[in-house]
Amino acid sequence: MTTQRHYGMDWLRIGAFGLLILYHIGMYFVPWGWHVKIAAPLDWTQVPMMAVNPWRLGLLFVVSGFASHALFSRMRGPGEFVTSRTARLLIPLVAGMVIIIPAQPWVELMFKHGYTHGFAHFWLHDYFRFDAALGGIALPTWNHLWFVVYLWVYSLLLGAMLWIIPERVRAAIAAGFGRALSGWLILIVPILLLAFQEFILLPGTDMTHALIGDWAAHVLFFPMFLFGYLLMGSERLWAAIRTHWRPIGLLAIAGYAASVAVELGWSLVPAGWGYGVYEVARMFQGWGAIVALIGLADRYLDRDLPARPMLTEAVFPFYIIHQTTIVLLGWWLIGRGYAPGLQFAILLVATVASCWAFYLAGREIGWLRPLIGLKPCKRAAPVPAAPQAQSL
Repeated sequence: MTTQRHYGMDWLRIGAFGLLILYHIGMYFVPWGWHVKIAAPLDWTQVPMMAVNPWRLGLLFVVSGFASHALFSRMRGPGEFVTSRTARLLIPLVAGMVIIIPAQPWVELMFKHGYTHGFAHFWLHDYFRFDAALGGIALPTWNHLWFVVYLWVYSLLLGAMLWIIPERVRAAIAAGFGRALSGWLILIVPILLLAFQEFILLPGTDMTHALIGDWAAHVLFFPMFLFGYLLMGSERLWAAIRTHWRPIGLLAIAGYAASVAVELGWSLVPAGWGYGVYEVARMFQGWGAIVALIGLADRYLDRDLPARPMLTEAVFPFYIIHQTTIVLLGWWLIGRGYAPGLQFAILLVATVASCWAFYLAGREIGWLRPLIGLKPCKRAAPVPAAPQAQSL
């Protein structure tokens, strides 16, 4: 389990990041707050957005934890693992914050706060101010790259755990973890933990994506990251998922239907119960969808295809560039009178095209590869010179 590649999890990771791009395009249309919005947000777009909202980020951390186990199994120890993760995550993070991200707060300041300066002035004079004096936006910012920051921190914590805890103790912990989530416990235990977080530990606490003090995110995402890590080597977890992913998927769909009903005011529950019903429904939807998608990927997608290696490599560059494209193009579309359907088509085609251009161009330039999240090119081994024939 720790040496054989699971292609289904590769495809699930590719699909999760592809869905993230669609979700961020949807944020331009939905009535929820975002960097820039269509002139007249569309209420009905909340329904498809709610279909993925409770599980999209958790799934990213699960597949990242799974990939971390695969990576660690090829390393010589925790130190090499942490060094590798730091280079692959922090270099593109810093490059993104300096080069790619600044256009997003610039557009947001113009859209929401009437900022009048051009981008060059903003980048040179306002972006690196290290305060939140402009519109309450902390500058400089990592915006959607917060996921990279959290993934790096969780990787450091994992590396520390792997270094401190003896291997036989880690094996015992993993075995106990597998027993604790065997059978239907794969659904019941996480739901109970989610309920404890939401109603007792951190009631009403929202995520900030600011890292420091963002406990609502950390108590949710770090355990999911660890679940992904432990999943790779646990036959008990795989057995539970393979046995129950279909009925758990149906429960996730039921949770989605219930949360939409409450959100749209269709609930028949007594007054005052709406919050509790809504949150519990989202718990079943969120965790149930993650388990069901892993089971689906294991059952139907665990096979290699020629496109997989390129798509697996491309997802990180896609992730880095996509939101800046959406925000800039969304700002350009405002006031042009295009129908929402046409705006969606333009955003989708242009975003996908920019992602491919960013990846295909960047991968061919050796010094640029680490800046967009790719491994450095391996230098070809020198070809030994052919022995010269000696004259007689």
